Amino acid sequence: MMLLLLIVAGLGVVTLLVILFAPHIRKYAAGGVCRSPVSLEGKTVLITGANTGIGKETALELAVRGARVIMACRDVDKGEESAASIRAALPHAQVEVRELDLADTCSIRAFAQKFLGEVNHLHVLINNAGVMMCPYTKTIDGFEMHIGVNHLGHFLLTSLLIGLMKRSAPARIVVVSSLAHNFGWIRFHDLHSQGSYNSGLAYCQSKLANVLFARELARRLKGTNVTVNSVHPGTVNSDLTRHSTLMTIFFTVFSTFLKTPREGAQTSIYCAVADELHSISGKHFSDCAPAFVAPQGRSEETARRLWAVSCELLGIEWD
Repeated sequence: MMLLLLIVAGLGVVTLLVILFAPHIRKYAAGGVCRSPVSLEGKTVLITGANTGIGKETALELAVRGARVIMACRDVDKGEESAASIRAALPHAQVEVRELDLADTCSIRAFAQKFLGEVNHLHVLINNAGVMMCPYTKTIDGFEMHIGVNHLGHFLLTSLLIGLMKRSAPARIVVVSSLAHNFGWIRFHDLHSQGSYNSGLAYCQSKLANVLFARELARRLKGTNVTVNSVHPGTVNSDLTRHSTLMTIFFTVFSTFLKTPREGAQTSIYCAVADELHSISGKHFSDCAPAFVAPQGRSEETARRLWAVSCELLGIEWD
């Protein structure tokens, strides 16, 4: 009984301290802020997964800066709701929604074909959409969902739009990765987790693939005036954890310590607009500053091998 009382008292003290120091905790948890005043008037931006979370907040901020923002979403209805909320807050916002399912290469190709036929320039591409810790499922093309959506879907999309971006240069590509890349390894012998599956490890592998893709693409784009960088948005309280009950509970309980979607969008915005990054490519950022990349994320051999495997799986040639 005494032990139970001590536990309850301890939890009460911790709760009280959290309440008392909440403003200071929130200030620390918020992280870096993009302070660049750059205008994007006359620029065209494409953001995947822009109907919710940091994608929506990124779309809003870039629309505020005057960009034409194209929101590529799997759920068009939710995308339109988000676009409507942006227009309500910003009546003159140039935002539009287009259907894109990154779990279906036919959808990606159809999206790109229509996009290239209707859009003359693309100055910023933000590969933001993603899935996290979902049950074992496969994409339409038979890829494990994490590697299929988070990496291969964006790999294909970028390959189809890179020509337009080169013609629109200077242009930037932002790849949303995660601190989780530190815990990932590219399992070339079982890339689709058919031998064994752990949703957390599958997510980490896909986030490492994001970092490797950004670094290898940056190497291949040297001299084109198209830059590419990866970002860790921070630990953001969003619906990305919807597939994990434990993570959802954890994020709810410790929400004070987490970033809001607006705060989580800051580094993506920074990499998309900051003047000082005009020639910076192949780097990784967090809190609007250069960030550590795990050794496995710096391996040129792994990056080149992943590139080749990705092209083979997607049936494309991209030299």
